[in-house]
Amino acid sequence: MKISVIDKGSGIAAQFAQAIGAETSGRFINIPISKGSGYITGFSWGGDLRMMIRNYYLFEDVFVERTNELAEGQEDIVVLLSGIFPPLVHGQEQLLPERARIMICRHLVSTIMEMPSNTSFGSVTIAISRKYLHQLFGHINHPVVANVLEAKENFVVEMEVSSDIIATANQMLEPPLPESLEGLYYKLKCEELLCHTFGLLLKREEMPAVGVHVDDIKAIYAIKAHLQAHLNEPPHIAGLAKQAKMSEPKLRKLFKRIFGRGVFEFYQFLRMEMAVRLLKDKKLTVSEVGYQLGFTNLSHFSRVFARYHGMKPKQYSQS
Repeated sequence: MKISVIDKGSGIAAQFAQAIGAETSGRFINIPISKGSGYITGFSWGGDLRMMIRNYYLFEDVFVERTNELAEGQEDIVVLLSGIFPPLVHGQEQLLPERARIMICRHLVSTIMEMPSNTSFGSVTIAISRKYLHQLFGHINHPVVANVLEAKENFVVEMEVSSDIIATANQMLEPPLPESLEGLYYKLKCEELLCHTFGLLLKREEMPAVGVHVDDIKAIYAIKAHLQAHLNEPPHIAGLAKQAKMSEPKLRKLFKRIFGRGVFEFYQFLRMEMAVRLLKDKKLTVSEVGYQLGFTNLSHFSRVFARYHGMKPKQYSQS
């Protein structure tokens, strides 16, 4: 299913709900049982801070083509925290979670959201005005934070999720307070998630303040999707640069600016993430996982896995 939506500053939840036939009950948009299970909910605290929570799965692949048309002078920054809730269960089967990640970008960047079937989506999206962001973090003297706060052009920064973010997110699933206090509770949790996110930015290498063209952002994310789809094939920079219609140095520079890792380093990281899934969720053997991920030498696979996860894959599968 392909859905086209336009965000004029108030989010896309209502349009998405209408497209899949979801029902609204209070602040919850419930996924119809014919389409999957779970819900979307959200809060808005004036024009400066909004939050949407997604916790659902779908039976059908869904592609959402999103275009943002903000009002003049509206300069929201979007913080997307994906894969931060425990995976949902369908029948007796625990679904694979979406990849845990943080993405920070200008709201003017149009995006295509892919929602594969039978995947547990557990995310929080925060839209915050530049003015309010300055109130919270303007006192921090750090080049990466300054670049995010002051960016006048399109930019994207992607990072891994921390355990603190996971812990805060889990506290949001069942608020321990009466409904009359939920708005305040969720605002505090929203700002707590922002604090943990900016804490991670403080560990990030300095990035140039220059903007990135939307077409280049889309091209880099297409390269990321290619890497994810070909984890058994080492990346070929020349071929990827040709695919992205940019020079090799530009590809390397933009990729590292967005993801904080070089192309091959990010590819290796994705392989080790998938190795964990295949060992734990799919219950494959170490040799099956290694060969599926393109390793011809299982000793090499074990060494790389241990470098990322602190133990050999056999130990991990038995833990």
